[in-house]
Amino acid sequence: MLAERLTEARRQTDSLFEVLKPEALFDRPVAERHRLIFYLGHLEAFDGNLLRGGPESEFDNLFAFGIDPVGEGLPTDLPKDWPSVEEIRSYNQQVRTAIDRLPADELLWNVAIEHRLMHAETLAYLLHQLPVEKKFFQPQVEVLSEPGEGGMVKTPAGTVTLGLSEGFGWDNEFDAHTMNVGEFEIDRYKVTNGDYLKFVREGGAPPVFWKNETTYRTMFEEIPMPLDWPVYVSHAQASAYAKWLGKSLPTEAEWQLASQSSSAGNAGFKRWDPVPVTADPGMVGNGWEWTSSLFEPFPGFKPFPFYPGYSANFFDGQHYVMKGGSARTAECLLRPSFRNWFQPNYPYAYCGFRCVTR
Repeated sequence: MLAERLTEARRQTDSLFEVLKPEALFDRPVAERHRLIFYLGHLEAFDGNLLRGGPESEFDNLFAFGIDPVGEGLPTDLPKDWPSVEEIRSYNQQVRTAIDRLPADELLWNVAIEHRLMHAETLAYLLHQLPVEKKFFQPQVEVLSEPGEGGMVKTPAGTVTLGLSEGFGWDNEFDAHTMNVGEFEIDRYKVTNGDYLKFVREGGAPPVFWKNETTYRTMFEEIPMPLDWPVYVSHAQASAYAKWLGKSLPTEAEWQLASQSSSAGNAGFKRWDPVPVTADPGMVGNGWEWTSSLFEPFPGFKPFPFYPGYSANFFDGQHYVMKGGSARTAECLLRPSFRNWFQPNYPYAYCGFRCVTR
């Protein structure tokens, strides 16, 4: 089962590189991140270093670590500083062959699988920022708006359990604990491009997914602004919009309480782009959702001994929790306890939001 899941995860990430035209592999579509060529080797380097117990070659070290988009300055490497595509693909095949001969350690293989699937989403939003002519077009079925009345929904006061007590999860998902949450109201639907456009016209910062106020950049083409799609913005942009309305973002606990009856919608790699919010009104899928909660350890947190920096390096007061999932989030990552996080000014992730009043 684990071997089959790893094979499927590899297929998913391999297919993303097939979307790229060859000349784009050495591009850097997001200035704060590595060139795309890094990710071609990173996934195998991570798996090899994790499952074989440490680096064994120069490439194991070269491709070991990504870049968190918080820090001192931007990367300055050039395309010529990287190995060739042929060298990296040969390395990848060697690592896969070696790993496939190893016995499957359940915890470590789950880490490898989910790490790869997280990067399937990271790669998607990096590719999204490339000019459309650098990608091979992939068609998808259009989803039309459905009638729906907006407004806010009252969530009664209650208790909610955050985190896990058993089963596989990342270190920041433990330990499970219960929190009391007061009554609040939350938007019935994610904030849309149309909603946010009013804010932009009042001086708010436009999303990076917009070419201008009338044109939206999907993964493969530029289209008339889909006013009924969820808007994807940074935490700072979402917070500013909420403040503009005299509202706020939900806490992680509030979001969890409000989402308890939501099932997964537009997620699991079925589409490249969002659908109208009325066609997918749930809170899981069609775009992550920002919370006002800083990414912090739960009571009883213990870092993974084999990956101590996965979460702990980001308990720095500079990252905020995202919940839910997007169209490019793997189904196994849609569990209620899963926590995603980014720093407040990073605008490239597939992340929208809802507002609350208390």
